[in-house]
Amino acid sequence: MTIHIKNNINWVGQRDWEILDFHGTEYKTTKGTSYNSYLIREQKNVLIDTVDHRFSLQFIQNLEMEIDLDKIDYIVINHAEEDHSGALAALMAKIPNTPIYCTENAIDSITGLHHHPEWNFNIVKTGDSLDIGNGKQLVFIETPMLHWPDSMMTYLTEDAVLFSNDAFGQHYCDERLFNDEVDQIELMDQCLRYYSNILTPFSSLVIAKIHEVLSFNLPVDMIATAHGVVWRDNPTQIIHQYLQWADNYQEDRITIFYDSMSNNTRLMADAIAQGIHDVDPGVSVKVFNVARHDKNDILANVFRSKGILVGSSTMNNVMMPKIAGMLEEITGLRFKNKKAGAFGSYGWNGGAVDRIHTRLTDAGFETTVGLKTKWKPDGKAMRECREHGRQIAKSWALHDLSNVDSISSTLTQYKPVKVAEVKTPTTQASCASTTSSDDKQDMLCTVCNWVYQPVLGEPNQDVQPGTPWCEVPDFFLCPDCGLGKEVFVPIAARKAS
Repeated sequence: MTIHIKNNINWVGQRDWEILDFHGTEYKTTKGTSYNSYLIREQKNVLIDTVDHRFSLQFIQNLEMEIDLDKIDYIVINHAEEDHSGALAALMAKIPNTPIYCTENAIDSITGLHHHPEWNFNIVKTGDSLDIGNGKQLVFIETPMLHWPDSMMTYLTEDAVLFSNDAFGQHYCDERLFNDEVDQIELMDQCLRYYSNILTPFSSLVIAKIHEVLSFNLPVDMIATAHGVVWRDNPTQIIHQYLQWADNYQEDRITIFYDSMSNNTRLMADAIAQGIHDVDPGVSVKVFNVARHDKNDILANVFRSKGILVGSSTMNNVMMPKIAGMLEEITGLRFKNKKAGAFGSYGWNGGAVDRIHTRLTDAGFETTVGLKTKWKPDGKAMRECREHGRQIAKSWALHDLSNVDSISSTLTQYKPVKVAEVKTPTTQASCASTTSSDDKQDMLCTVCNWVYQPVLGEPNQDVQPGTPWCEVPDFFLCPDCGLGKEVFVPIAARKAS
């Protein structure tokens, strides 16, 4: 199957709906991907890139339906990675003497992957051109480390099409090929996910290379990427978006991610998040468990954030392995202009928080004081976590929070009830003002969402079935998060099943 791109250019690539992982298992392709190969037919016929090696046979069959392979005059390989050059060996077995145009670094990569040093390689550098007839030329632009040393772009004059390689692409599969045909929100989400997880370390190079390309003053009517959509409607929008992403990008967002052995660090994360919201309801706070959430989504949120908070239980005096792995990846991505802090629960020692703090500092984050809680956080500890969140919100604020102090002081004046101050259980008389429907009403813990149901009671705390909330003792603690009655609110009465 081919798709007409423009004039004498056709897409001859391959869609991959089923792929779940890329770069081994490091990148989750939640929307599939495409391997974009392009056939240009002028006086000279040019193939730009191939497809992943798993589709070699299908690629060759489809290409043979479009053109006699012997009539392909040139092959351009913008990038040697196997999702671009994977079908090259199968193609060269059919047309072994066809000239291959690529960078010098690409020859090393292609030879290392396919083991055919005898192929007819032709080295190109930035500014070199190849005449393909009918007044048209291919102009080559090296883009080393975007994202491999061998990478380059190819520009077709007259048609003003930029074959941009991995830049401006996304792992996104759709029956429709052009950017104006697909869901715009979904498309930009995948663009950001792609940039943040793959190109972030090279942001300074992105800016420099884009300005270099723009300095040629070449009109760009279409950007034909190596993965995902072809940009034909306002194609330079993605160029401007890249310039924004590459310039120490951040939004008014805080990302919290953690791992927890016994749910204690999760409770801390929830309380910190609530504290941030207390002070700055406008900031977007996202909370992730690294053991359960897609790490590429987490990294995309880190990219978007002004700051991150990283939590871990302490295990063998070090952080949990999945947190260590995330920090290793974050270090490699070299995020800029972001703040960070560590938190976590511990039993005998609290080494995880200290190690996280050190790793975040070494990774270039502006770090704040960490927060430790011993064992399962009780009401006092949860309020300390919430206050920690409030302080983070104020110190990381991107806008005026002049009305915050009165709110925060009111919240922090509330003191938890100490065991020594616990009063005797509430008597039936104290329920006199409640209605029978109130007595049967379920109560929701606003911290962990555990529900007290009067019909069930809470036998583990000697609260018998049928006990209305007003008769539950004041020293009652939520079985899940350990907080007291003051964090519960009424919810709609539930019918007994």
